[in-house]
Amino acid sequence: MTLDRRFALTPEALTMMDTIARTGSFAAAARELGKVPSALTYSVRQLEDALDVLLFDRSSRQARLTAAGTELLNEGRRLLAEMDAVANRVHRVSTGWETQLTIAADAVVSRQTLFELCEAFYALRPPELHDGAGPGTRLRLRTEVLAGTTEALMLGSADLAIGLPADTLAPAGIEIRPLGEAPFVYVVAPHHPLANAEEPLTDAVMKQHRSIAVADSAQRMSPITVNIQPGQDVLTVSSMQAKLEAQMIGLGVGFLPEVLVREHVAAGRLVVKQVARQRMTAPLSYGWRSAAAPQPQKAPQGLALQWWLQQLESPTTRSALLLRGGPCPPSEK
Repeated sequence: MTLDRRFALTPEALTMMDTIARTGSFAAAARELGKVPSALTYSVRQLEDALDVLLFDRSSRQARLTAAGTELLNEGRRLLAEMDAVANRVHRVSTGWETQLTIAADAVVSRQTLFELCEAFYALRPPELHDGAGPGTRLRLRTEVLAGTTEALMLGSADLAIGLPADTLAPAGIEIRPLGEAPFVYVVAPHHPLANAEEPLTDAVMKQHRSIAVADSAQRMSPITVNIQPGQDVLTVSSMQAKLEAQMIGLGVGFLPEVLVREHVAAGRLVVKQVARQRMTAPLSYGWRSAAAPQPQKAPQGLALQWWLQQLESPTTRSALLLRGGPCPPSEK
């Protein structure tokens, strides 16, 4: 009786193919698998019948794969690796480590520091996982702008949000803590008309020139607009990096995070202008979905989220996220 091809491609059959190809002969593979060569030959013929292909060249005295056999071997190895990965992730979930953790970070948050935290997370070797591997939680980073960061957290698209507006109200199931203040400076290109204008710049003077704005990434919540005056010409771009580039070539002017423009100001690619209004800082917070948040079929607060929240308790880490203060010392993480 011929096996259905869906039932023929078992982990045992794929392992058998891998062993034969690796050892180079049916006899050697049979010894490694603890079988007699005739039983191994019979299993291969069953697999060939189920798939209706020839997997090994019978004219050779060695176990030489056909093109179909090579394809099955390559795909089989990939499938075996994925099976192992799934088994490991299931085990990690049982120990409290989430399968995936989504972090939404506002565009003003330092990516350098965020990636350093990711690196430290991947380097973890939790004692409860006896295989010596990392937690296995897949991190997903989202870049949001203004109300988009809040929306990602409120609608459940993110488990942790870094860079929320400080006045964000926390509904049931959401916890919010202060992150710090991000300083902004008003910058223009060296060849822009405002580069040599008398300081401090008044709102009336700034209004006469095109402003570069980053579009709020919120899709459902009301978008937030900051530092745009009524009647002012505006060029809206999709990212903070695009805003920076637009201002460096003189397409417009506006406020940018001080840490983002620091090296460009030092290199003369941008000029900081003093403005009449008070010094611009953006007080920010971070928030997460707590145990009370409705998350069907998901642990209320997994170990990966707990680790990230522990890092955010450190003033050094919070400062680095807003001021890009270099690598965070391991002791501060």
